[in-house]
Amino acid sequence: MRNYTENIIVKMTFEFALEIMEFSEILREKKRFAFADQVLRSGCSIGANVREAQGAESKADFIHKMKIAFKEAEETEYWLELCDFGRSYPKPGILLNKIEGILKVLNKIISSSKKSNGKGRIKELAN
Repeated sequence: MRNYTENIIVKMTFEFALEIMEFSEILREKKRFAFADQVLRSGCSIGANVREAQGAESKADFIHKMKIAFKEAEETEYWLELCDFGRSYPKPGILLNKIEGILKVLNKIISSSKKSNGKGRIKELAN
């Protein structure tokens, strides 16, 4: 496993995925299987796309993968909000704050990447 401790968004999304795995298990214990599957898929997909972006072949490829990660983060936020408002669903608690932070960082990376005209900065942009 590569060391991504210097890369904030890779670290954030990896740690978030681990927490999503735990929350998904709680949903399963409460027999909320559809929600458990949706939260697990979208929540783990964020980090998978961010990680894939680290090996992007071009700036456009990097931005595209980060946009996909952003969309997955928005979907995850939606499912977590539904759980938060649902009366008989476990509450996601701090996960909502964490996904908001991830969305902000991804948005900044995407907008910075679009403005940047340096081709050699692909990996730097995610740090």
